[in-house]
Formats: sequence, structure tokens, C-alpha cells
Amino acid sequence: MPDPSPTSSAPAVPPTPPVPLSALLAREDLALRQIAGPADPGIVIHWAHTSEMADPYPYLLGGELLLTAGVHIPEGAGADGGAPGRAKSRLGDYFDEYVSRIVAAGGAALGFGVAPVHDTVPRALAAACDHYGLPLLEVPPQTTFSGVARAVWQLMAQARLAELRRVTEAQQSLAAAAGRPDPVPSVLRQLARRVGGRAALYGPDGTERAGAGRAPEAAVRALGELSAVVRPPGPAGPTPSSATDTVAGTQLAAYALGTGQGFVLGVAAPRREPGDHTIASVAAVLLSLLTGEHRSGSGAARSSALVRLLLGAPAEAVAPLLGGDRWVVVHARPAGDRPAPDVVAASALGAALGSALVDVAGDVVRVLVPAEREPSPQPGWTLGASAAVAPHGWTAGDTQAARALARARATRTPLVRHGERTGLADLVPPAEAEVHARTLLAPLGANPALTETLRTWLSLHGSWDRTAVALTVHRNTVRQRIARCAALLDADLDDPDVRMELWFALKRTEQD
Repeated sequence: MPDPSPTSSAPAVPPTPPVPLSALLAREDLALRQIAGPADPGIVIHWAHTSEMADPYPYLLGGELLLTAGVHIPEGAGADGGAPGRAKSRLGDYFDEYVSRIVAAGGAALGFGVAPVHDTVPRALAAACDHYGLPLLEVPPQTTFSGVARAVWQLMAQARLAELRRVTEAQQSLAAAAGRPDPVPSVLRQLARRVGGRAALYGPDGTERAGAGRAPEAAVRALGELSAVVRPPGPAGPTPSSATDTVAGTQLAAYALGTGQGFVLGVAAPRREPGDHTIASVAAVLLSLLTGEHRSGSGAARSSALVRLLLGAPAEAVAPLLGGDRWVVVHARPAGDRPAPDVVAASALGAALGSALVDVAGDVVRVLVPAEREPSPQPGWTLGASAAVAPHGWTAGDTQAARALARARATRTPLVRHGERTGLADLVPPAEAEVHARTLLAPLGANPALTETLRTWLSLHGSWDRTAVALTVHRNTVRQRIARCAALLDADLDDPDVRMELWFALKRTEQD
């Protein structure tokens, strides 16, 4: 079996699919005509490039439709129809070298523009393209190279839209399958149907636990072997999270599930479309959650914990069912202009943070993480984490995480943690500190928005812009609220001593 190659993590969206050369030839407005080279329907192009260099090799990336008007052809060659034997031989050598260099650079096809330099396509060029297996297109005088390039990008845009639609529909169907009474077989059946092949789940011992769809027998055997490549052998030695191979004309891929228990998803398909890796990665996330619950019984434990909470049990009595005594509350929002998270994205985030206790509320995802699993920055997310809290402090932790997230967004930091350490304020007896804080902040008590604005503004060192971002309001609103706070408190908020005293008071009320 060929050596499998590890693959990178799934992209946010599938890459742009290439364009079949046949689709470009079918455009009647271009009137392109293939006159040499293979007429294979599987030939695709990734972009169009114009060059009049005699040796375009250094300027090609591979996959191009190279367009030329033949300016580089030696003078007097014409269509080489009437050239004497020696001249025709030299011209043949020129085109042989020219086409071989295009093929060596990975060019997908060559387009030759008829007029204004040449009246017809040189026969020696067509012969060289036939010899090296490079499709040769005749570009008529009325068709510009820019028009051909525009058509390529239009076809690519259409293909990308179709692929995005296919991936979206697949994600929805996989999510629906995960909610069925038989979730694991349902997800595998849906995945096999979407990739047109076979999907299988392998256990920690390497045996197939469930499967759906069909693939050649040799590919099925090889898929089981490939699953061992991404299965952790033990505590020592890292393994790739995914790997690919090709056997018996079938594309194979294996994905280690994020349960840490050795489960692997295997996929075998007759071809590998640009969006298939994204679809399979979504299935892997869902199966990670499903197999994690199956192995540990955590799903039943969470259900039991929820029932007990609803029936009035204290949080500290329920926490052991969830697997920890101290917890970190994490609030997360998609970074930048990414859309609001759906259930699949939120579950994937929870799996990355090491917890299935996930809640989606609008554009914020909340995750309850055992304290021993220290939250780390996650690509594509902005996170705020609370201090480690006991179950009776979950509510306070939720508040801390929300404020940490607001600060992270304001400072454009991937992760902000709420600080937990002893300070000067802890030297004041709690009862006296509470009375002082409530008395000092009493003028703001009737307006929580003023209190939260003051707290955020002080935490961000008086920055109007960052406070506006953190609170999702206009900076003028922040200025008005702070001015109102100063008036109600009858205090000079430019005085650092006043700011410090107010900050201690706000921190005291935050703990209550």
C-alpha cells in the first residue's frame, strides 16, 4: 500500500473547484475549438494565464490554460505549411521544446489565438501537443483572451457556489442524522451517500464497529489499515489527525475522532471533490461527540444532572455527575465578521476545549469546562474564561466569562482569562467592604447599564472606543453614560484615586 500522507485540518469553506475544460469548450460565446491533444472529460483548469514568453515554465504554477498569440514563434514560420524540410524540422524542434516545458510546469491546456499574428494554428504546434498530450484550443479572432479568462472565473464562481450549496446541505443532513435514535449508523449512511462511497467507524482495537455504503474490496481492506495511521498508539508519540491514500482507483481518508479513545472515521470514495474533506470533518466532529458519550456514559450523566437541577438539587450535589469539582466558564464569539455559530460549530468548539457541556445563545457560545482542562485559544474564535469556580460559583463564573469576553473583543485578544489572586482589597473584612461598596455605588443602583459601563470603562483604562466595542454601543453613548456616572457619584473620574476606589467597590459587588 502506498505511504499515506497526513492532511491538514479542514478549512472553514471548501476550496474553489477547478473548471472542466469541456465546460469552457461548451461556451458558445467563446467559440473555442479543440484541435489537438486528448479529449478527456476529466481534464480541468484552475485559472487562465496569458504569456508570450518562448519559455513560460518559470511563470506557471500548474493547472493553467495558457493563452498565446504566437508572438514568440520564430519570424517567418507562419503556418509552416510551405517551409522547406530543414526549416520545418527546426520549427518542429522549437514547438517540441515549447510544449514539453508547458507540460513539465503542469499546464493543463494551451489556447492559441488566431490573428493578428498568425492566420492559422501552426501544424507543428498541434503535432507537439498531440505528442505530449496537451489539449490545444483554437481561439477565434473575435474572442479576446480577457474574455476567455473572464469565462473561466465565471465558471469557477458557479462551481464554487454549487460546491458550497452541496456542503451546506450535507452539513444539515449530517446534523439531522445525529439526532436520530440510531445516530452513529445514521451519520455514516448520510456521509456515504454524500461522498458516493463508503464510510466506516473503527474502534480502538482497529475493528470496524459500523459502516455504510460500498467500495471495492481492496479499498475497504486498505481503509482499515489506513485507520491505524491516525490511531494514537499510546501516551508516547504524536500521530496525525488525518491521513489520505489511493487504492484501486479509490480515494481513501481517515480521521481520528476527538474523543482521545482511539475511534477513527474512514471514508472511501471514487473521487475526491473539493468539499468532501469539509463534509467528512463535520461527520468526524459529530461522531466524536456520539462515541464519547457512548464510551463514557456522559450523556446519561448529563441528563441525570439536568433532572436533579430541575427538581431542586443544589449545584454542588449535581457536579460529580458532570465529572469535576471546580470549573471554568468559557464564553466565545466567532472572530471577525464570521457568522453566528450553529450547533455543529458550537459542538466542535466544545470538543476542542474538552467538554460537551455547551450552550448556544445568539452569537455567544458558553462552555462549562473542568478546571483541569485549561482553556486555550481556538482558531476563528474570541474567548473569555472565568477563574476556576466551585459549582456554587457557576453564576459568578458566568459573569466573569462574559466580562472577559467583552475585554477580549475590545482588545482584539484571542483569549482573556479572569484574574484570581489575593490583593489589597482582600485585606478589608468582607462585611465592611460590602457596606462601603454598596454605599459608594448607591447613586448608580437604579441603572445597571451605568454600573456595567463604568466597570468596563475602568477595566479598559478609560478607552472610549474599546468600551464601545465591548458593550456593543456607540462611543458617544459611552461618553454620555460616564458623564452621567460622574454627576451621580459627584466624583472626578479623571482622578486615579477615585478610579481605584470605584474599581475596588465594583469588584466587591461583582463577588456578591
